[in-house]
Amino acid sequence: MVSENFLPSRHGFTFDNSWPAQPAVVVPTPFGDVPFGKANGGLCGGMVFAALDYWHAGRQPPANRPPLGTPLYSFIVRRLLESWRLPGGVAKYYEWMGMPDTDSPTFQLFGRPLLTRRGIAYRTVSGEWPGIRAELDRGAPVPLGVITMSSRQPKDLALNHQVLAYGYQTQGERVTVRVYDPNRGRRDDIAITFEPRGTFTHNLGIGGRAVRGFFRTGYRAQRLPGG
Repeated sequence: MVSENFLPSRHGFTFDNSWPAQPAVVVPTPFGDVPFGKANGGLCGGMVFAALDYWHAGRQPPANRPPLGTPLYSFIVRRLLESWRLPGGVAKYYEWMGMPDTDSPTFQLFGRPLLTRRGIAYRTVSGEWPGIRAELDRGAPVPLGVITMSSRQPKDLALNHQVLAYGYQTQGERVTVRVYDPNRGRRDDIAITFEPRGTFTHNLGIGGRAVRGFFRTGYRAQRLPGG
């Protein structure tokens, strides 16, 4: 299913996710302070949530990139913080960063696995995707947290990504999730593709990093700045 309700070319911000080279905000997490919004590519979650806020309000996002200190810039930064859903949301990113890509046995008896630690692939395809798909079938875009890092370093939290899923297509067992990626601007050809075994391909603007998995992030529409 591909929803025509939301399209990046119509409802995404006209500017991409490039900002001045300083942290927009330093977030106190259970793992220490983490700077977000540093250099370019730092406000993806705020742009995703804000674009969805404008869509819910039936309004077009402003065309011009907001300077630092303006109401729209402050709104995007605030929505970035809310997209991380502190403290539980950031803890989920950290947990998933430390997981293996595939399932691994944790206890064996006579050479047969009795307990299995589920990897990101299983958790994405079997745990997260059915609920995401159900929301897309109802015509509701879904913000996604995308894990790109395999790390136990809290500083690497900021290297993960956020996008907005607005439709999907299936071809046999292959699923292509169409997304609005703030790093790619108003392009309608951006997607994450996966198969049941959890192999992911994508054309996101994340500097060549792999997609290891994704999950739904909690979203509630907010009042737009100035209205």
